[in-house]
Amino acid sequence: MAARRTGPPRQLPLDLGHGIGYSLDDLVVSSTNSDAVALVDRWPDWPSPVVVLAGPAGSGKTHLASIWRDHAGAVAIEAGGIGDSIADIGARPVLIDDVDAGAVDEQGLFHLINAVRGAGSTLLLTARRFPSAWGVALPDLASRLRAAATVEIHEPDDLLLAGVITKLFADRQIEVEPHVVQYLVRRIERSLATAMRVVERLDRVALERKTPITRALTAEIVSAMDEGQGDFGN
Repeated sequence: MAARRTGPPRQLPLDLGHGIGYSLDDLVVSSTNSDAVALVDRWPDWPSPVVVLAGPAGSGKTHLASIWRDHAGAVAIEAGGIGDSIADIGARPVLIDDVDAGAVDEQGLFHLINAVRGAGSTLLLTARRFPSAWGVALPDLASRLRAAATVEIHEPDDLLLAGVITKLFADRQIEVEPHVVQYLVRRIERSLATAMRVVERLDRVALERKTPITRALTAEIVSAMDEGQGDFGN
């Protein structure tokens, strides 16, 4: 069963939206993301001026990158407009999220890396794939990317996913039984974004029906998600 607690709401610790940064203290850490978290935490003591954080969709790359951006005071550049932004960055660290979402701006990225190195600054790139799979044709850029440090972040494991779900419920002032959390861990897509959607939907339905979040309600919502109903689209 679920019970709503009184008191002030807590900050959402795992919002995966772009442009939002949250404290490392609120981040759930497991073996799947520990290397990436350690890298963010040790900045500016990085092994290379350019770091690539690579992992599948929903693994939390954008969230970690957002933490780093706030921590480092970095400027975020859109992957499609790298060349137009270089003149404005100065000596600030730079973040490009989802750099391989489309065709890589090879000339722009090459000049950006040179600018970052020349300024003694740092560049964080997030991507779904390792740089060797980006299909880079510019030899000088390929060379720069081979010199970058690449850290892999994996799909959430059971520990991380359970911690995320528990925190998401807590932010909404909801206490759920551990077996409800474990049911979600076993049944939903292994994605932090999916965890956010299912918790939001469960909260909304429970409020509409004035009912606690039970395993039966959870099973109903997850089944609807599996069938592509309700709010569980792309």
